[in-house]
Amino acid sequence: MTQMKKPSAYSPLVLAYIGDAVYEKFTREKLLSLNPDMPAHKLHIENVKYVKAHSQSNSVSFIEPILTEEEMAVFKRGRNAKSPTTPKNANLIDYRRATGFEALIGYIHLKGDEKRLGEIMEIAFSNAFTE
Repeated sequence: MTQMKKPSAYSPLVLAYIGDAVYEKFTREKLLSLNPDMPAHKLHIENVKYVKAHSQSNSVSFIEPILTEEEMAVFKRGRNAKSPTTPKNANLIDYRRATGFEALIGYIHLKGDEKRLGEIMEIAFSNAFTE
């Protein structure tokens, strides 16, 4: 992948766009590793539970304490970004927190810090349903 900009130069919604794909791929692979014999349709149904806004919003509470100042700033930029779309299946608070989470994932991915990315996504995945 050719990168023309530093990760911090991308808009928060572009970071969230990339972060959404990165986290989706992670959750799919994680679920497959935990359930190697599960049919594809059931894997999809399980995956949706992890990538929906409410679950990502829940995860944020568990990753916030370990975020650096830089990472927290990226999360806040994403959370506060004015999206032209409105949430269909989530309340506005969950939707915004999920956008911040996805922006953070996209940012760390574009930075190329795979170790940190894995750490944050593992925590998010493990706590998606904890409130």
